[in-house]
Amino acid sequence: MLKISENTSIPDNEIEILAIRAQGAGGQNVNKVSSAIHLRFNINESSLPDFYKQRLLRLQDNRINKEGIIVIKAQQYRTQEKNKENALERLKEIIKKAVTIQKKRRPTKPSRASKKRRLESKTRRGKTKALRGKVSE
Repeated sequence: MLKISENTSIPDNEIEILAIRAQGAGGQNVNKVSSAIHLRFNINESSLPDFYKQRLLRLQDNRINKEGIIVIKAQQYRTQEKNKENALERLKEIIKKAVTIQKKRRPTKPSRASKKRRLESKTRRGKTKALRGKVSE
C-alpha cells in the first residue's frame, strides 16, 4: 500500500514491479544480479479518484506514455530493495506534483524607494569609474 496523502493510497496490486538487470558499469556482478527496478502504473485502471487521474493524464511528463501508463526505471542503488523504494517514492512525487495547484502569480512593480536606491547606486558607481580616468595637469 503506497500512501499518497491522508485519504488517498494505492494498493500494491495496481503497481507492477519487475526486477531487471541494471545498465552501465558494475564489474563481475552486473551480468548476474537483477538489481534495477522497472515500475509500471496504469492511471486509467487505478483506484485513484477521478480528479487525480485527470490531472495525471494532463501532466506533460515523458514518463507517462500515450496509454496513460507511468513507467519508472530505478537503477541508482546497488540493492534491489533500495531501488524499489526509490521507484515508489518517485511515483509518489509524480502523483503529488500533478495534484498540487500552483498559486497564480500576481505581477508586482518595484517600489519608489527601491527605484531611488537603484539610481543612487548607479550614480555612485559612475562617479567611482569617472575618477579612474587619466589625470590631467
